Amino acid sequence: MSEIRYVRGDATAPSVKGVKVIAHVCNDVGGWGKGFVPAVSRRRPEPEAAYRARHRDRASHDFGLGAVQFVRVEPYVRVANMIGQRGTRTAARASPCATRPSARPSASSPTGRPSWARPCTCPASAAARPAGSGPAWSRS
Repeated sequence: MSEIRYVRGDATAPSVKGVKVIAHVCNDVGGWGKGFVPAVSRRRPEPEAAYRARHRDRASHDFGLGAVQFVRVEPYVRVANMIGQRGTRTAARASPCATRPSARPSASSPTGRPSWARPCTCPASAAARPAGSGPAWSRS
């Protein structure tokens, strides 16, 4: 088995030979514009246009979590729009627990759940939930 080889460079312009896939995670609500996608859009407009078109026509096909859309941008380059995030979250609505070291993935707890899977009970998280909905899980 070969080892992982790290390559420095622009992830939107892979420099290796052969077929290349630029894979990234998208949300399932049609939002495009945060994280890695602005860099993708600056170099190649096709992935954003295809994502937005697929979201617009989502009633006629699967646009749920786990769906992947491969967009050809060059003869040997594809961008994989992977629907792997439910909704969006702004910094104002984000739970402070998500930035706590104990909220990050680590060894499993005695209950078998990783430490980041514990319910978030911080005041900011509670304020963002509807009354009576119980604690929110910091990861779904």
